[in-house]
Amino acid sequence: MAARILFRLALAAGLALGAVFTQAHAALPAGFTFLDDAIPGLNVDLRYAGSHNFVGRPVAGYENARPVLSAPATQALARVQADLKPFKLGLLIFDAYRPQRAVDDFMKWAADMADVRTKAQFYPEVDKRNLFKEDYIAERSGHSRGSTVDLTVVDLDTGRQLDMGSAFDFFGVESWPEHPDLTHQQRANRLLLQTLMVKHGFKPYPKEWWHFTLENEPFPQDYFDFLPG
Repeated sequence: MAARILFRLALAAGLALGAVFTQAHAALPAGFTFLDDAIPGLNVDLRYAGSHNFVGRPVAGYENARPVLSAPATQALARVQADLKPFKLGLLIFDAYRPQRAVDDFMKWAADMADVRTKAQFYPEVDKRNLFKEDYIAERSGHSRGSTVDLTVVDLDTGRQLDMGSAFDFFGVESWPEHPDLTHQQRANRLLLQTLMVKHGFKPYPKEWWHFTLENEPFPQDYFDFLPG
């Protein structure tokens, strides 16, 4: 199905390849938008607001969280959603804007070598001591600039996620977009997501099939810490 959708989209239109600010209240700074207000029918499952994530608990900064992106990233994402809708597919958001305090919380977790309760599910082949060295965790995240999003594609009739070959936030080569050991369908599903995101101005990350950043992001040097809710 994913391959057929790509073919039809290619016929319809050419594929385009191609400082920390702290605010402790819910109002959004200028230039940011709530995704669930701006994009009709958007599916949201903010993993860091709950315990189904590599930390194994809610992450600091995600209390009463809602998905937020910069206005240009939101507009681009709305175009991706519009491209999927005729095929009864839609986007599912795992994470969007991420407060710097959440990144700091990741750092504290990564420094606690005794806490390996999620290893079997999220990083079975990676030594926790190497998560920094292998670029799975960093002191600064593009998410805190407000134009990076983690997402997948869902079937709107069933609510099921398309099979991408690995789970969100799985730390391992299986999550690399170009991982060779995928079924034809898994590869087609990843290509569908990546093609549409690139078409609308996002660039992929080479170690996570779900991770995309707007090419011309409006705040390329700024790392925010406001709390949307």
